[in-house]
Amino acid sequence: QVQLVESGGTLVQAGGSLRLSCAASGLTFTFGRYGMAWFRRAPGKERDFVAAIAWSTGTVYYEDSVKGRFTISRDNAKNTVYLQMNSLKPEDTALYYCAADLWGRGSDNVNSYEYWGQGTQVTVSS
Repeated sequence: QVQLVESGGTLVQAGGSLRLSCAASGLTFTFGRYGMAWFRRAPGKERDFVAAIAWSTGTVYYEDSVKGRFTISRDNAKNTVYLQMNSLKPEDTALYYCAADLWGRGSDNVNSYEYWGQGTQVTVSS
């Protein structure tokens, strides 16, 4: 049974920083084979792409509004992917989801991901 468990979400003031973690277990293949991503859902909105990291090249991709502020990284030895979020803004408030793609693509398309976590809430106050 594949499980992705996010952690690290909390209430933070604008301009602050947070690091989200996503620990994977029960994967069919080694963690390093999976493309990993973070998506978020703000109140009343759909689930939107935030950042992704491909398995083979480690190439990273970011949504435009988070470029220069957020950094995705992975520790394959710990089966964990991270999202370092700096210079947080109130518009970053959302439920943040971790996702895993068996084909390792690092896509920005929500339909590319087979496995999802339950999410961790990030709230940024102004």
